[in-house]
Amino acid sequence: MDLFEHAGQKDQEAQAPLAERMRPTTLAEFAGQEHLTGEGRFLRRVIEQDQVPSLILWGPPGTGKTTLARVIAQAAGASFESLSAVLSGVKDIRETVARAQERWRLHRQRTLLFIDEIHRFNKSQQDALLPHVEKGTVTLIGATTENPSFEVNAALLSRARVITLRGLEEEELLAVLRRALTDAKGLGGKVQVEEEALQFIAQAAGGDARKALTALEAAAAYGGTRVDRKAAEEAMQQKALLYDKGGEEHYNVVSAFIKSMRGSDVDAALYWMARMLEAGEDPVFLFRRMVIFASEDIGNADPRALSVAVDALHAFQLMGLPEGALPLTQAVTYLALAPKSNAVIASYSAARAAVAQEGALPVPLHLRNAPTKLMKSLGYGGGYKYPHNFEGNYVPEDYLPEALKARRFYKPSTHGLERELSERYADIQRQLAARGREPGEEG
Repeated sequence: MDLFEHAGQKDQEAQAPLAERMRPTTLAEFAGQEHLTGEGRFLRRVIEQDQVPSLILWGPPGTGKTTLARVIAQAAGASFESLSAVLSGVKDIRETVARAQERWRLHRQRTLLFIDEIHRFNKSQQDALLPHVEKGTVTLIGATTENPSFEVNAALLSRARVITLRGLEEEELLAVLRRALTDAKGLGGKVQVEEEALQFIAQAAGGDARKALTALEAAAAYGGTRVDRKAAEEAMQQKALLYDKGGEEHYNVVSAFIKSMRGSDVDAALYWMARMLEAGEDPVFLFRRMVIFASEDIGNADPRALSVAVDALHAFQLMGLPEGALPLTQAVTYLALAPKSNAVIASYSAARAAVAQEGALPVPLHLRNAPTKLMKSLGYGGGYKYPHNFEGNYVPEDYLPEALKARRFYKPSTHGLERELSERYADIQRQLAARGREPGEEG
């Protein structure tokens, strides 16, 4: 490279977008993904030991997949080759492999082949990679936002380790933004950004570092040397909603969301759901609350509600946003309109109170296991009635400790499918009463 080319490259680097200029070059600069890059973690360990296998990096946009591939190549002293699955074909793969073979023959230098959006390669393109990955001609690092179990063929998956990256936390994004403000490669201390504006960008970026840095650069262009909340909102092209994920309004909106579903107001539940999503709330937080709700507020009135909530979470994990808002909406509408019962949480609370009050009561002898002759001689298991030996697979029996025989913890509602359980429960109580003792008091 002559002086003119060198100067041209420097000018080009200076004109690159902020997100590109701030791309980390070492593991120490890399933000987030501590579960992979922290001390003693898998990626850090294989990088330090220079034993990096072929990898499939699966995660949302802006989480560092490309950067991580470059950092690995630099740490390993390998040549970095990059292909885009959208623009490349089998011919490009063959040419890249030929260069890798020549590089190794002449310089004994390894090649790391990074393929962005590898899920877009068709079967023949993926098959073209197989022999070269298997022989170690190239170390493959594929990046994908789609679940590789569905989008990458099994033969290629078996030759690579799948690594899952997560969206960056707000604190991690704030660290990235603050570094960009002061670093000479970034804004070099020439722009002052109000803390509220930084926090808004970090929240609205939704775990995407590239989006956050792009917004910071746009805010600096809009606001000049001092960036306030208004400039940040303009940069994100998103109105600030009154919803601080760490403050009172966060809990107010979540409370309204849960209470709307509990009150079977599906329209209100959808509104509060949309409020949280549009303000940048992590959808997984909403799913977690909905799974709890399905047991706490619906329970056996509609046992399918729990499956709907969990299945919607799994669907979201496969899709991500924006499509993942669809299973979220489907689950919210189902839970809001499902019959309600709080018998599950009430039953657990009653049983827990009995444990706290009575302590560890002894197990009745007829319910104890008797694996040895000594235990049998002591009466363990004696008199136990096996329900399947009786008509209807039921026989009246005492299963609680003596001190709790009169206690009842479960009070099923008569709503939805729990009506059937309520009838079954009442029938059991009648049979117990007919045996010669009345059902006991409530727990």
